Amino acid sequence: MPDKLIIFDTTLRDGEQSPGASMTRDEKLRIARQLERLKVDVIEAGFAASSNGDFEAVQLIANSIKDATICSLSRANDRDISRAAEALKGANRARIHTFIATSALHMEKKLRMTPDQVFEQAKQSVRFARNLVDDIEFSPEDGYRSDVDFLCRVIEAVINEGATTINVPDTVGYAIPELYGNFIRTLRERVPNSDKAIWSVHCHNDLGMAVANSLAGVKIGGARQVECTINGLGERAGNCSLEEVVMAVKTRKDYFGLELGIDTHHILAASRMVSQTTGFVVQPNKAVVGANAFAHASGIHQDGVLKARDTYEIMRAEDVGWTANKIVLGKLSGRNAFKQRLQELGVQMESEIDINAAFARFKELADRKSEIFDEDILALVSDESVSHIKEQYGFVSLSQHSETGERPMANIVFTVDGKEVKAESEGNGPVDASLKAIESHVKSGAEMVLYSVNAISGSTESQGEVTVRLQNSGRVVNGVGSDPDIVVASAKAYLSALNKLHSNADRVAAQG
Repeated sequence: MPDKLIIFDTTLRDGEQSPGASMTRDEKLRIARQLERLKVDVIEAGFAASSNGDFEAVQLIANSIKDATICSLSRANDRDISRAAEALKGANRARIHTFIATSALHMEKKLRMTPDQVFEQAKQSVRFARNLVDDIEFSPEDGYRSDVDFLCRVIEAVINEGATTINVPDTVGYAIPELYGNFIRTLRERVPNSDKAIWSVHCHNDLGMAVANSLAGVKIGGARQVECTINGLGERAGNCSLEEVVMAVKTRKDYFGLELGIDTHHILAASRMVSQTTGFVVQPNKAVVGANAFAHASGIHQDGVLKARDTYEIMRAEDVGWTANKIVLGKLSGRNAFKQRLQELGVQMESEIDINAAFARFKELADRKSEIFDEDILALVSDESVSHIKEQYGFVSLSQHSETGERPMANIVFTVDGKEVKAESEGNGPVDASLKAIESHVKSGAEMVLYSVNAISGSTESQGEVTVRLQNSGRVVNGVGSDPDIVVASAKAYLSALNKLHSNADRVAAQG
């Protein structure tokens, strides 16, 4: 049998480090369940020691997900490792992922430790973790820019202490595919006990080569685990994209010769869920999951595809979750049909009350929009999941007036702690007027750092999905709202962001 490539998803940990991409506990669980449907091998659920909120999220996912290994990141110290082990107690299969920087730059400037001190701490942390769980992953942070001799010494020692996976991160996205692949191979050849651990790659996308570097680490270096995120989500330019790595290995099995456990039919649903939860829109020309990934505009290409699909398509759209028949429901559709479609889309609602609430929103939308697409349903469910956050602010109604030559005016009714308030304001446009009306009452003082509009489907009747990113006192949050009226969607998104800004959820970004 060919080797198996382990897919380690870190959307909920490294992906969440994108400014504004932090998720609530319930949102993390919802995405973890989708990753379980995708049959991801390892889910890095968070950094348990970073905050009480992250601890609770890791604990909830460990207790809820049964088919994947659940992992928590920890720095190389007893407190972090103990906290991770405690959060993972309920997991069927638990992994502690501990790390410490090994590059000269990081050791001197960040850790202010000598190489010998780092060496000892790496050993002791793995030894301590090994007494708590059987599955230990060790990462030398900034490993690719580390001295090879020192790195070999550290890796040999942590394997002797019980590390079962060795991950070599290109933490700052500096690597080049051929060089990175050879770097992994060199380490495996020079570390005497390298065969006692699975080797892993974790590449960032600062030079746009995270996927290429990861695949080189697999093919040239012999790594058998790839760390990646849905949509390539992550800080700075992001991480290695799960969907691209998976489909590259699957499509070019002739070259890689590797088996995968992933059920690729759930890739698109996972992509949509992560995008709608975080507000990070997927670019149309994104490989595999972008709206244009299987579109053919050229007449020559269209002719070829109609005659034989494989003239221009190297993979089938259906294999990653795209469907030819996107119109699924309308105003006459019943609750059972709606519930069945949720199941087909891989959406699992917590209770019948949640299904009923989502169905009520669906019927309301169907009265305003004749054709309901899969994307509309996912947006409805996404809005529903956001509503589980304790709402300080809620949308009620909005009216606005705009005409050429006149300054737009908006009147909005929204709730503050359950009590309706009214506000009005002028603005440069109807959206500006509406958001200024909200702010005139709320007085949050937050700075808007992003306003983005995305059409959920492809017609003028489409719902608009708006992302608003707010920043206040160093905290960055995203709010997402959808509605056929783009001004209403904008108001919903702004109120959603304010709810997150004022929530008590503690979010502390991890290192690594």
